Amino acid sequence: MNTRMRRRSFLRTAAAAGVSLPYLIPSHVLGGPNKPGANERVNVGIIGLGGRAQDIAGTCFAVPQVRLAAVCDCFTPRVNDFAKRINRPQTWKTYEDFRRMIATEKLDGVMVETTTHARAWIAILAMQAGMDAYIEKPMCLTIAEGRAMVNAARKFNRVTQVGTQQRSMPINNWASDLVKNGALGKCLTVLAPNFVGPDKWVDCPAEPMPKGAGKNWWDLWTNQAVLRPYHTRLHHGWDWWWDYDGGGRCFGVTGWGTHSYDQINRALGTDDTGPLEILLEEPVKVMSTGKFAPQLRSGGLVAQEDTGTPYHGMAKLEGPRAKVTMKFANGTELKLHLDGDRGPGLGAIFVCEKGKIEINRDKIASNPKEIVRASDNPGHNKRPETAYHIENWAECIKTRKRANADIEIGQRATTLCYLVNIVRDAGQVGKALKWDPVAERFTNCDEANKFLSRPRRKGYELPEIG
Repeated sequence: MNTRMRRRSFLRTAAAAGVSLPYLIPSHVLGGPNKPGANERVNVGIIGLGGRAQDIAGTCFAVPQVRLAAVCDCFTPRVNDFAKRINRPQTWKTYEDFRRMIATEKLDGVMVETTTHARAWIAILAMQAGMDAYIEKPMCLTIAEGRAMVNAARKFNRVTQVGTQQRSMPINNWASDLVKNGALGKCLTVLAPNFVGPDKWVDCPAEPMPKGAGKNWWDLWTNQAVLRPYHTRLHHGWDWWWDYDGGGRCFGVTGWGTHSYDQINRALGTDDTGPLEILLEEPVKVMSTGKFAPQLRSGGLVAQEDTGTPYHGMAKLEGPRAKVTMKFANGTELKLHLDGDRGPGLGAIFVCEKGKIEINRDKIASNPKEIVRASDNPGHNKRPETAYHIENWAECIKTRKRANADIEIGQRATTLCYLVNIVRDAGQVGKALKWDPVAERFTNCDEANKFLSRPRRKGYELPEIG
């Protein structure tokens, strides 16, 4: 009965959008709790063919367990030249509507590499239709829709992996476990970047639609957001604007911050909870970010060894920022205070009773230095950095175990990002806003609660999950 209802619900949604589909979705597409997927390899489709999808596709070819079976983008030119952009002979089917793709192809899972504002709607419809899902970060545009995604994954028993790939990197997990298991004593303070936030879009005159685009593509691309006239800065710069993403002009709070804050949750053991208090330390203002130094040497830490420029989360630019401090139930303080020329752009510095350790992507440093020179340190990545993560998802599709960055873990990391943006927007400097991580609501600030969800445009409402 549940399988029949999922199939009917998906067909109704597709029909309402004017998409002609086969009468029944095959049972091998819908899958089930005891039906992990096809043979030795898992068949996947990619939805959204921008720059990140090119990287993801390239990594898929390096993971033997994965077969790229189909790709999709509502913008026709991207579909047409995808093979050329990733420099591979085309061996996959192409689509302009993901609903047709998942109804037609024998897929085990989809990789949602779309714009942030479209991810929740697409991911939930895919899970409802029986797809396991790899979801790019940030996985959602609001805290409320992220919770809806978790509910969908649990109801339909889907294997999910959010694209915070540091969760699958051996050296990052090794260093996180040192903090989590108390090797350095109690963690007192965590220092992380003060990331740039998003800008607000100001309407401007329409530009001509790009050549080669389909008839209704801009409506589908706009998804839940207000249907504005086409503009290149929206189409190709959507991640700058708060209506479409929470990052800003250098990926910022939700782009880089999701990695950094997920690393924090991994080390603190707070994967299923959140802070109890969030404090905006200063007014939000446009300020310079600086630029991360080429070596990880900050706060008295000694780098493991230098193998090139580390990842950073803020290029040298100006953008809206303000220091934020969070407090967890065990008393640990998370200070999002670091400028761009200090510390780990995609991680944090953990100040503990017996020393401190800095965890960045594929790089660690410590004081005392002997911590990172331990014999069981697995060392740097031996493979492409996302390969570990995609491989873990593929294996979990077969075993039906939860992946390293299961959607609940992704929800908690993404929530930290949106708490930063929300308290900045609420603007109550110096007032400790109380957060209930179970109810996912503020208990002393109705103004802040207004930012937990947004109205959605007709036709792009999230399915009722129950």
